[in-house]
Amino acid sequence: MNLIWQQFTLRNLPLQQWQNASYLHRPVGLLRNWRQSSWLMQWSEPLAALLVSLVFGLAPFVSNDLVKVLLLACGSFWILLTVADDAKTKVTPIHWLVLLYWAIATVATALSPVKADAFAGLMKLTSYLLLFALSARVLRFPRLRSFVIGVYLHVALIVSVYGVQQWFDKVEPLATWNDPNSAQATATRVYSYLGNPNLLAGYLLPALILSFVAIFAWQRWTAKALALTMFLVNAACLAFTGSRGGWIATVVAMVAVVFLLRQWWAQYLPSFWRKWAIAIFIGSLAILLLAAIVLSESLRDRLLTIFAGRGDSSNNFRQNVWAAVIEMIRDRPFLGIGPGNNAFNKIYPLYQRPRFTALSAYSVLLEIAVETGFVGLACFLWLLVVTLNQGWVQLMKLRETRSREGFWLIGATAVIVGMLAHGAVDTVWYRPEINTVWWLMVALIASYYSNPPGQLPLKS
Repeated sequence: MNLIWQQFTLRNLPLQQWQNASYLHRPVGLLRNWRQSSWLMQWSEPLAALLVSLVFGLAPFVSNDLVKVLLLACGSFWILLTVADDAKTKVTPIHWLVLLYWAIATVATALSPVKADAFAGLMKLTSYLLLFALSARVLRFPRLRSFVIGVYLHVALIVSVYGVQQWFDKVEPLATWNDPNSAQATATRVYSYLGNPNLLAGYLLPALILSFVAIFAWQRWTAKALALTMFLVNAACLAFTGSRGGWIATVVAMVAVVFLLRQWWAQYLPSFWRKWAIAIFIGSLAILLLAAIVLSESLRDRLLTIFAGRGDSSNNFRQNVWAAVIEMIRDRPFLGIGPGNNAFNKIYPLYQRPRFTALSAYSVLLEIAVETGFVGLACFLWLLVVTLNQGWVQLMKLRETRSREGFWLIGATAVIVGMLAHGAVDTVWYRPEINTVWWLMVALIASYYSNPPGQLPLKS
């Protein structure tokens, strides 16, 4: 059974042998002689880190068109680095499955009933995947890894501070985010620079988790104090969004963090804490939530809407959209309608319930299934399993050396789990501000990849 699991998760995939024999890998290194003589390419990795950081430094404040230009620059620079790289450049099982997912999306585009719109979606997906490839390369270097994460955390702090200010100013909503017939109709929901509270919650979740693990990862006490400040401000702003999906994701991600930290410190914990640490944390969290519900009427009303079914307008809307999307999947189950919101907007009106227009499926898994069918969904789930398994394997290796870099791996793994929980009931995951962070977390895990025993190391 263990051997089957290792094969399924590609743990012992002979990547070096594949690289030596693959036609796909032959363009790598075509310009390496030019790179050796180029002064600019001597700074290739810091320049790549700067490009990646610009994406995360500007995404919350600028238009999506500018983000697209930055993603294009990142993709172009990755291609340049690849053809000018050493022939033994590092490729991981995660890279292989990302490529497979892209190939499936390409076939889905070719067979789409709205090919032009699906092609636009494929180009958008390609830009995100190229960002992943460049980020995975950059994040292999600890200093550049810390720089990129630091940029994101500082920018998220600015976003959170503005969101908290909106809470105290009782900012007016930009749209009808609450059920107008509920007690929460006039409740304040902050949106900061992102313009939507659910989008803001999705953006802040990774910052919340990474700032928490930064308390352990950063060595100086001043840096730890900054990380604690970031965590508290991010937590307050995320709470003020009123995003039920964001709250659920936060609980799931924090449980994942505690579980991974327990594994990280297992050999140093007394037997009592090894056995009961997770249960005590979950119990304490449940008590805090119950106390908050009892003491805060507004929070109680908001949380109870989760269980209101169709009695809440937001729940009712999503259920009607999901029903229509399931019909779309039933009609094109294998490869879907093609990637992207443009393709979705062309096909969905043929299935929608009256008065329930939508721009997406309001569920990441349903969105993937409707865009690339069950073939694409199966590949995406395989990618998730391999990514999380790689995170676990590399974390256990780092635990042996007690490297502080392991805390970033803990954070990235927990963020992915939390974002999946949020994505179960919303599709803010597809917005550039969040999708870029998602692929950054996948790249962060991929950057820790080391070769299985018996394989020669690949050059970094």
